[in-house]
Amino acid sequence: MMASSSRQGGIQQLLAAEQEAQQIINAARSEKMARLKQAKEKAEKEVAEYRAQMELEFQRKVTEGSDGSGANVKRLEQETDTKILHLKAEAEKVSPVSPACS
Repeated sequence: MMASSSRQGGIQQLLAAEQEAQQIINAARSEKMARLKQAKEKAEKEVAEYRAQMELEFQRKVTEGSDGSGANVKRLEQETDTKILHLKAEAEKVSPVSPACS
């Protein structure tokens, strides 16, 4: 009789430990998602700031070189697009978008 109640108590302890472990896992997942979201927002902000900076520089160079030189304009557009793509790729490394996280 004593062995039976001892086993029952052991089972209850295991169930309680399992529930506690699940709560810890859920909290860790929530924290991870919050950190990923924060990193993604920061990366998006940096991309927007960089884009604005590049746009200002681009407009300045267009104004300076508005002597009809379309080659410079095209080159600047390509450089700006390349840099934006690079920043987006870096942002994606920081916060990859996956269907399971959405």
